[in-house]
Amino acid sequence: MSKNSKVMNLKDNISGNEVDLSLCNLTEVPVRELSLFTKATVVDLSCNNITSLPPEFCNLTHLVKVDLSKNQLTCLPDDVGNLSGLQHLDLYNNKLTVLPVSFSQLRNLKWLDLKDNPLEAELAKAAGDCLDEKQCKQCASRVLQHMRVIQEEVDRAREKRLLKEKEQERKREMKQREREAREKEARKREKAEEKEKRRREYNAQMAAIAAREQQQQKKKSGEKKKKNGQAAADKKVVVEVTQKPQRSLIGLMFKLLLLVLLGLAAVAATCRLTDLRKEAVCVPVNVAVDDGLSWAREQEGVVRQLMQNLSTAAKEFLESTKASKN
Repeated sequence: MSKNSKVMNLKDNISGNEVDLSLCNLTEVPVRELSLFTKATVVDLSCNNITSLPPEFCNLTHLVKVDLSKNQLTCLPDDVGNLSGLQHLDLYNNKLTVLPVSFSQLRNLKWLDLKDNPLEAELAKAAGDCLDEKQCKQCASRVLQHMRVIQEEVDRAREKRLLKEKEQERKREMKQREREAREKEARKREKAEEKEKRRREYNAQMAAIAAREQQQQKKKSGEKKKKNGQAAADKKVVVEVTQKPQRSLIGLMFKLLLLVLLGLAAVAATCRLTDLRKEAVCVPVNVAVDDGLSWAREQEGVVRQLMQNLSTAAKEFLESTKASKN
């Protein structure tokens, strides 16, 4: 069946604001076609073989009354609460066990029938018997209240879960920050150690260079001293070589002179102090000794006169110096 034929058939089933699709052997709801007729606020889908409602069904917010009784529904869409205009909902004789949490958002729902569904105990208790109009209205009120309680529990559970997830996320972020801080500290420590290592290596290199330079300087100094010492030794050898003959000659002459004087002193002493003084040989010697002694006595007066003259001159010099200072 084409889309146009479906639209034509749907038009054929519209009367005023009502669409009657009951007993049409439908297995699914023609949501697209229903969305084209926003003035059709009442839809009868009873007595079909519909097992589920598509999520798009929840977009038919213009619906006010929906009859889905005597179908094979096992569940309702999670977003059924979006049907904000829904006031009347017939779910009699289906296979529903629970209702979605969003059901509590159907604030305008005034009438509800959940008879002959395998409902859970608490939901069945809230729904009641739905045997007449009054009980169906009470069913809508009690089920909405029950679903609001469930909604609150779900919200609390979700909030608790969100708080737990947030706390877990906070702990993860804290652990991440701690891990990053440890890694940063480790990197900082590694950089410091590497820098310290480079500094030690640099100091070692500088110390090695300084040691080599000092060793080279000592070597040069030693070589220079050695050269200077060798030059001095060579010069000394040359001086000694040049002066040695002179020193040897002077020493020899001094020794000869000393021997002559000793010999003369020995002769003079022999001629003056022994019995040989009367000998002809000693006569000239004794005369020479006597002349020498006389000359020495004469020279003693000259020396005294010279010392007096020097003392007088020194005294006059000191007095003239003192007078010039004053």
